[in-house]
Amino acid sequence: MIFGIRAVIEAIEAGKEIDKILVKKDMTSDLSRELFEAIRGTNITVQRVPVDRINRYTNKNHQGVIAFLPAISYASLGNLVPTLFEEGKTPLILVLDGITDVRNFGAIARTCECAGVHGIVIPKSGSVTVSGDAVKTSAGALMTLPVCRENSLKEALRYLKNSGFRIIAATEKASANYTEVSYTDPVAIIMGAEDTGVAPEHLKMCDDLVSIPLLGKIGSLNVSVAAGVLIYEAVRQKRLENR
Repeated sequence: MIFGIRAVIEAIEAGKEIDKILVKKDMTSDLSRELFEAIRGTNITVQRVPVDRINRYTNKNHQGVIAFLPAISYASLGNLVPTLFEEGKTPLILVLDGITDVRNFGAIARTCECAGVHGIVIPKSGSVTVSGDAVKTSAGALMTLPVCRENSLKEALRYLKNSGFRIIAATEKASANYTEVSYTDPVAIIMGAEDTGVAPEHLKMCDDLVSIPLLGKIGSLNVSVAAGVLIYEAVRQKRLENR
């Protein structure tokens, strides 16, 4: 964390990566106006909150402002993809659409690292971030696995398609079983939040829509479990092809 108005302004102007900023609800000082001027034009999430919430994080002189920095440095999708191809790899990327639960994110990252997934893509808004809790839940996987935090998930998917990736989304609306499509090309698998699923605009960009059979009475799998099922199907197919 960084707290104090001047310290946060300096962090923004220095180009520090900032996940979000909490600002006291009734702040109206000249210095606070300077803070909002510094924030303008950035993609930083700002939340106006009661001062009691800020006090939970520190009892030092925060002046009504706390900025949260990511636990890691995010990778760039535009740098990651060419590097993977240059290294002769057939990339497997996981795209998370609207995942906000830190524990699910950490569990997904742990599976990705174990399965050799080459990177995770998340959007800058409406998504979980790489926090200390996420790193802990991932058993440290998020310290080594590239995570790309992109301004627009739609643009990220377009970039992946133009780079030769097959886009596969997991959705209960799909008629195809997840084992019936090929994962042997460069692939990006999209997983959506358990309540809303993958956004319709992103589903339209997919090459394949797949579902996982549910044979019991419960209507859905936990997203981290579902991600693991699809990731290891991709691993299975790639290993068979390489024999």
